[in-house]
Amino acid sequence: METYGKILVIATPIFLGLVVLEKLYGYFFKKHPFQNMDMLSSMSSGFTNSVKDILGLSISILTYNWMVAHWTIYKIESSIWVYIIAFVSLDLTGYLVHRMAHQVNFFWNKHAIHHSSEEFDLACALRQSISTFVNLFTVFLLPAALLGVPVQVIAVVAPLHLFAQFWYHTIYIGKLGFLEKIIVTPSHHRVHHAINPEYLDKNHGQIFIFWDKLFGTFQEELPDVPPIYGITRPASTWNPIKINFQHLWFMIKDAYYAQSWKDKLRIWFMPTGWRPVDVAVRFPDKKIENPYDFKKYAPKTTAAMSIWAWVQFFFTIFLLVYFYGNIAKIGMPNMFIYGAFIFLIVFSYTELMDRNPYAILWESIKNILGLYLIYSTGDWFGINQKYAWASTIIASYFVLSTIITGLFVWFEISDDKKQMAFSQNL
Repeated sequence: METYGKILVIATPIFLGLVVLEKLYGYFFKKHPFQNMDMLSSMSSGFTNSVKDILGLSISILTYNWMVAHWTIYKIESSIWVYIIAFVSLDLTGYLVHRMAHQVNFFWNKHAIHHSSEEFDLACALRQSISTFVNLFTVFLLPAALLGVPVQVIAVVAPLHLFAQFWYHTIYIGKLGFLEKIIVTPSHHRVHHAINPEYLDKNHGQIFIFWDKLFGTFQEELPDVPPIYGITRPASTWNPIKINFQHLWFMIKDAYYAQSWKDKLRIWFMPTGWRPVDVAVRFPDKKIENPYDFKKYAPKTTAAMSIWAWVQFFFTIFLLVYFYGNIAKIGMPNMFIYGAFIFLIVFSYTELMDRNPYAILWESIKNILGLYLIYSTGDWFGINQKYAWASTIIASYFVLSTIITGLFVWFEISDDKKQMAFSQNL
C-alpha cells in the first residue's frame, strides 16, 4: 500500500502532464476544441480509482497466493522467463476479463466508466472503475500459477502492465506498420472504444492484439468508417462516481419492474444491454440508435466556471499527493476517512460541472466536514508537521469554496431555470 502510494506520487504528474500536452497539441496544431469538462471528468475518475486501489477496497474470492501454493506443477527458475510468463499471463487474463465485461450485463457495470467519454484521448484512459469490490477472475491467472510464478513477481509486473495501456488512447497516432500485427495500437483501440455497429465489442486485447485474432474478436480500423466514441446508453453526466453505478442502477430497476421471476434473475447474466421485454415496453431505453447523428453531452459552461473547476481539480491533486506520500503516517482508520473525503470532493465539484443546483448542498457538506476534521484535531492528517501553514490554507479553501459554489448556483444555474421557464411560457 505504502509502496503503491509512492509510485502514484511519481506517476500522477507524469500522466496528467501527458494528458494536458496531448490536448494542447490538438488545440494548437490540429485546431481541435479543448474539451475542458470531459477531460476534468476523466482525470477525476482517475483520482477515485487510485484512492480505491491504494486503500485495497476489493477482495479476491480465490487468491493467487493460494493457487501457487496448491496448483503449481512445475516451477520456472529463470528470472527472465518468470517475468515473461507473468506478463503474458496477465495479458491473457486481461483479455478474458475485458471480453467478459463487454458481454455480460452485470460485469459491464465495472467497465462502462472507461467507455463513457465521448472523446478518445489520453484522459479517457484514466476513467477506471471504483464499482468492483469482489474479484472473481483470479483463476484466469492459472497459467502463471501452474508454472509457480511468485506472487511478488505478479505484484511488480501488474502495475507495469496497467501503465503500458495508457499511450494508445489517442487519435493522433496512425497505423504503425508491422506492430499492428503484434501489439495493441491506437488504431486497434480506437475501434474498441467506438460505438459504430462495425466496431462494437471488438479488440479486447490490452498489450497483445493476437488474443483477438486467435479468439475471433479482431476488427481493423476501416478508412471509410470513422470511429464514434462513447457508450450506446450515454452517461449524460461529468460525475464519475455516478457513472460508475449507472448501469447497475438500471439493472436493479429493470429487475424490480420485471413481472417474471425468471427475468428478475437472468437479467444479471444475459448479454450486455438485455432487458426484460415487458420492462422495455413500459420504460423505453434512451439509447443511441444512429451513432452518426447524436448530440454529445455538453451542458453550458462559462469561462468562470471552467476556471473554478480547474481550481477545484488542482486543489484535489494537492490533497491526493499528500495522501499518496503519507498513507503510512495517516494510518488506520484515518486513511479511509481521507479516501472518503476525496470521493466527496470529486462528487461535489463534478455536480457543479453538471450545473446541478444541489451542488451547493454537496459542497456545504464537504466543507463543513473538512472544517470539522481540522477543528477536532488541530491539523489536517498531520500535514502541519511538514508545512506549518497548510491547515490554515486548507481551512480557508473550504470556506471560500462554499461561497464561490453558492454564487455559481445562485447566479448562473438559477438563471438557467429562469430562462427555461420563460421560454416555456412563450
